[in-house]
Amino acid sequence: MRILFLSDNFPPETNAPANRLYDHAVRWVQAGHEVTVVTCAPNFPEGQVFPGYRNRWYAVEEWEGIRVVRVKSYITSNEGFLKRTLDYVSFMISGFLGGLFQKRPDVIVASSPQFFAAVGGWALAAVRRKPFVFELRDLWPASIVAVGAMQESRTIRLLEKLELFLYRRARRVVAVTHAFKQDLVERGIDGDKIDVVLNGVDLQRYSHMAADPELQREHGLVDKFVVGYLGTHGMAHALNKVLEAAERLEDREDIVFLFVGAGAAKAGLEAQAKEHGLTNVRFVPRQPKDAMPGYWSLCDLALIPLRDTPVFESVIPSKMFECMAMGIPVLMSLPEGEATGILRDSGAGSCVPPEDPDAMADAIAELKDNDTKRSALKEYGLKAAHVYSRDQQATKMLEALELACEPRDIMEKARRNSS
Repeated sequence: MRILFLSDNFPPETNAPANRLYDHAVRWVQAGHEVTVVTCAPNFPEGQVFPGYRNRWYAVEEWEGIRVVRVKSYITSNEGFLKRTLDYVSFMISGFLGGLFQKRPDVIVASSPQFFAAVGGWALAAVRRKPFVFELRDLWPASIVAVGAMQESRTIRLLEKLELFLYRRARRVVAVTHAFKQDLVERGIDGDKIDVVLNGVDLQRYSHMAADPELQREHGLVDKFVVGYLGTHGMAHALNKVLEAAERLEDREDIVFLFVGAGAAKAGLEAQAKEHGLTNVRFVPRQPKDAMPGYWSLCDLALIPLRDTPVFESVIPSKMFECMAMGIPVLMSLPEGEATGILRDSGAGSCVPPEDPDAMADAIAELKDNDTKRSALKEYGLKAAHVYSRDQQATKMLEALELACEPRDIMEKARRNSS
């Protein structure tokens, strides 16, 4: 099968969409399929082109058998709705045009967020008369309202109409959570064409390992209990509340908070830590993909926070599975939903209410002082990680793509037989 995939995130970017696409695509190539990814110059989350790259009109490279086509786009930092929208729309146009010049695919896939990339994928599929698959990673535009980037308005309502149009036009929708599928079904989308392929972890890359002694010394973490947040420092993550929890634990000299990554909220967090004179916080810049396991190895406890809004009840942060694979207990601070259910069922961590620094600080102190509980969480996490391996998830998504390639009459017959 020849797969053409539009996504504005791909390595060397290290966010969840980039990692998921790369991990799946490399496995599809190993299974004998041809994969072309149309993307832009790597720039997330700072909005600055990575060293060694240029924002060119058209460039081709190869990543482990994956043909990667990079097209020009308007690049900006994740600050301001208008600029970000220009960024998204520019990739929609350039990704569509770049896709026209690729070998004739069997299926065209586009990923959200943001769904303007999906608009480009749908248009490309329509022009090339090929099935379109929408990979649903985020309920956008609902999420931009949830983080306060925009208020409910006519613009939001128009975007929601566009969102529903894409779901209806897609031959299949691949949702990353069961809650996303339920949301679409409740909004009138045919559930028979929605597949759920959860996020997961590359067990070849992430596994239990001893803390890197060089990194421990470099960041002043020797003999410390390290509470780590590794990932995008964005508006959705309520990291200001994590700093408030750190402030409540300042008298615990054995506990240190480690932040690794970049994003729109990073400068504000550094200013907040400086203003409050927090000496128990370390900030580390965004790291390349290959360096992430080493930084995870420093952590005795992983934090996964999100803002207290109903939209995030349906989110499953992918870093949870990386922590499981490395045997790092997880402290989750987000609205009760699918993610908290997975964590509790796996036994790999604990949950506290979102945006509650007192509860977070208390839970951190309790876990630091309870070696027996942390050991149990570690063992449960290592066991659960195998259920969420990328190998299994990549196979499930490939099956969805193959189903999308079936003639419509065969699909209809299969659907009727299953009902």
